[in-house]
Amino acid sequence: MERADKAGFWQSVTGSLEDDETPRQAAVREVREETGLDAAQYELQDWQVSNVYEIYPHWRHRYAPGITENREHLFALTLPTALPVTLAPGEHVRYEWVDWREAAKRVFSWTNIDALKRLGERHGLKM
Repeated sequence: MERADKAGFWQSVTGSLEDDETPRQAAVREVREETGLDAAQYELQDWQVSNVYEIYPHWRHRYAPGITENREHLFALTLPTALPVTLAPGEHVRYEWVDWREAAKRVFSWTNIDALKRLGERHGLKM
């Protein structure tokens, strides 16, 4: 999905925990908010992997003062086919279903690239 606030910045579904949410609950909520898809209807795999990364300065205003790093938990959602997506207004401007290798070329975040490479590895594929 291409971000609305940063042209040319492609990413997977992302988000933050709210209140007392578990990472899994947040993943289901974020998938629904950003794509309109109900992750609870499909196989949602918790890869038991997390990455810590520095929050880009232009997005730090979304976090509490002094917060400069974020922990991202990796989940994979298995869909039966490339389903239609309803993007969250103001968050993303377009989406495309592409091969994981193509997606890894487009995304700006090293954590997204890492997740896509792990996806390929899980299926015995190489870049």
